[in-house]
Amino acid sequence: MRNWLIHQRITLILQIVMLAELAFAIWEQQWLIAVMTVFILLLTLAPLVMVKRFEVFIPAEFKLMATLFIFASLFLGEIHGYYTRFWWWDVMLHAASGFLLGIVGFLLVYVLNEKKSIRFHMTAGFVALFAFTFAVAMGALWEIFEFSMDQVFGTNMQKPMLADPSGLTDTMWDLIVDTVGAAVIAVLGYGYLKVAAGKSFLEQWIAAFLEANPRLFRRG
Repeated sequence: MRNWLIHQRITLILQIVMLAELAFAIWEQQWLIAVMTVFILLLTLAPLVMVKRFEVFIPAEFKLMATLFIFASLFLGEIHGYYTRFWWWDVMLHAASGFLLGIVGFLLVYVLNEKKSIRFHMTAGFVALFAFTFAVAMGALWEIFEFSMDQVFGTNMQKPMLADPSGLTDTMWDLIVDTVGAAVIAVLGYGYLKVAAGKSFLEQWIAAFLEANPRLFRRG
């Protein structure tokens, strides 16, 4: 309960910071920043929508991680220019995205694997491979989105360098870091399925998700 309150308070503080930014942007008539801030705030509310709409409870750890990632990547990265101020910011966030997407892919296939309506059981290796490929695929789709935004709307999401104005080097490094993060989660997930000892943080998060959503894991 104490950890839940801490996670909720940190999430609330981040949302308050973004609301203050929104008010300042409106006061200064910086409409693009205002629109982006509203969009980011809505993204941080996505876990709440999932609870209300799909009746899927998301543990506080997941919600806090997602909120921190959105805050760091879009609010600090895009609005406040952390991508250009700190060379390692983009690398760090792509590694984190590989982590988060790997967890999402792992839980997705884990839900299917435990559904009573599915009559075959997937091996631990296949579940880990799916989580890995899911995360890498989502990372590739994001790079396509960045390229499309730069080409169509003239944004600077790819952050091309002087040595490579095309942005290809940045894209490739982003994909490599995404892949490394996804591989780490796949290995940890595989270990959970084979051992399920509840020692690593991933195993603890998975256990919390399973306990909070028992209706998703009823077997026949």
